[in-house]
Amino acid sequence: MSSPPFSSETDAISHKKPLLPVQDFLLKYLSDHNRVVHFDIHYRDLLHFEYARPLYDRNGVDTLWETVQYKPSDLTEIYPELTRIYADLRTEGDTRFHHHLRVDRVDFCTFGNTKPFRVRIVNKFNDNYDYFYIKIADASRIYGLELEHILSPNRINYMFYADTLIEEHIPGIPGDAFVQNYIHHAGANPVRIAKEFVKFNERCMLRLLGDMRAYNFVVDITPDFDDVQYRIRAIDFDQQCYEGRKSVYMPYTFKENRAFLELVRSCLNETTISQYQREEQAMMAMRVKTSEHRLHLLEKCALQDQLSTPSKTKQLREELAKHYHYPAFLACNNMADILTNSLGILLTKAPKNIK
Repeated sequence: MSSPPFSSETDAISHKKPLLPVQDFLLKYLSDHNRVVHFDIHYRDLLHFEYARPLYDRNGVDTLWETVQYKPSDLTEIYPELTRIYADLRTEGDTRFHHHLRVDRVDFCTFGNTKPFRVRIVNKFNDNYDYFYIKIADASRIYGLELEHILSPNRINYMFYADTLIEEHIPGIPGDAFVQNYIHHAGANPVRIAKEFVKFNERCMLRLLGDMRAYNFVVDITPDFDDVQYRIRAIDFDQQCYEGRKSVYMPYTFKENRAFLELVRSCLNETTISQYQREEQAMMAMRVKTSEHRLHLLEKCALQDQLSTPSKTKQLREELAKHYHYPAFLACNNMADILTNSLGILLTKAPKNIK
């Protein structure tokens, strides 16, 4: 990894990316893959709250979320439906279990394109809790979720209906909190953290998932028999195949991720970095091959969608052609073409120059 620019160019991301509607062809794909479920409540119904108050963490820091309150008459309709949605999400609609669940809290966040609601569900028997999210449906995000499900080491559980997207909670330590509290902890393994960041950077670049600043991913820590393992997981998929600069798809270029990059520089040499990149490419290639049919259907949908603007598409194809020394990118007419060529690199012996 060469030195990142750490400049305003890297940070100038289209945060107000327009929401992309879900067209009939994508709806059919979602239905064929059991992502469509009918609800009696939509995202817009949750907007009818009476008031909201700021939500602070245990240290008294504003989380940028607000806890919302509804009229008692509305609660009798909203809360039971939210527990049913959770049952659909977790147990494929098995209603035997949702009666001992209750809604503990509903939070709202105006920060972000999809302005999500976060629902906290509590088990009445043991007070164990879980979360799920209700968001405005955005086709760009759905493509990102599907690609994460197909190409990453993780599986993603989500559902769609009308204008509403339901997503499971992805557990882990937010990247910015990990940098602040864990990355330099005495018990941390810096080499393994650096290795995972290299692999995460490679996944994002090849599948064109942008804006992976520290607050848009989490770090999952798993104890191993003699140490700990780390996995970085994306939690924001809004910037899938949208921006024109290749640096947006490279997490190490963001100043928010500087601490991870410093670990890579201090713990890994160029040969080892190349090894870990190649390992991730090989694993992604295997996932592409085993999910070839599903990925092909998803790419067909993306080809019919306008995922980005012509100017951004032109910029990205030119930058990737130069980056990989692979002129086939120059023939791409849209972002779906660029994505197909990027994933095609995994399956060919095309020259690669990962910087």
